[in-house]
Amino acid sequence: MANRGPSYGLSREVQEKIDQKYDTELESRLVDWIIAQCGGNVERPQPGKTNFQNWLMDGTMLCRLINSLYPRGKEPIKKIPETQMAFKQMEKISQFLKAAEAYGVITTDIFQTVDLWEGKDMAAVQRTLMALGSVAVTKDDGYYRGDRNWFHRKAQGNRREFSEEQLRQGQSLIGLQMGSNRGASQSGMTGYGMPRQIM
Repeated sequence: MANRGPSYGLSREVQEKIDQKYDTELESRLVDWIIAQCGGNVERPQPGKTNFQNWLMDGTMLCRLINSLYPRGKEPIKKIPETQMAFKQMEKISQFLKAAEAYGVITTDIFQTVDLWEGKDMAAVQRTLMALGSVAVTKDDGYYRGDRNWFHRKAQGNRREFSEEQLRQGQSLIGLQMGSNRGASQSGMTGYGMPRQIM
């Protein structure tokens, strides 16, 4: 973690607002899912935001999590080195983020490396893991492990097919989004250049 002094003024208010978004109940659900997904030989962290951050900070758990959502031999992160070097740990977090985006997590749902590494926005880390779990449940390809009620299923496409006749009928209608022309007439309009009648 970076050694930063205390923040003051607006910076402090912004950081407090970000910290309020962190959900401790969601933390325990995410820990349960990661342990279930990665297998039983994972050590459970103590409850609390700092412990959750320290558990994920080296990137190893995140890499194991994303690899467990793929079939054996097709994992996106081939080598997960155990290292204490900060830049290597941050590189593992970046690899996880790229793999999560390739898996189907929307770019706006993905946290930045410093959000986890420096503990700037742990709520963003939770949002990314929730989005990853939702995509995994929605894919339903047999690699998700854990309770399916932990995450919401994402909406699927609902294509509609219309016949040529239905399409032709739709062309003659004026949609209400465009307004209505009922009652419109030019009565009472005067020619251009005529003076306004004031009585």
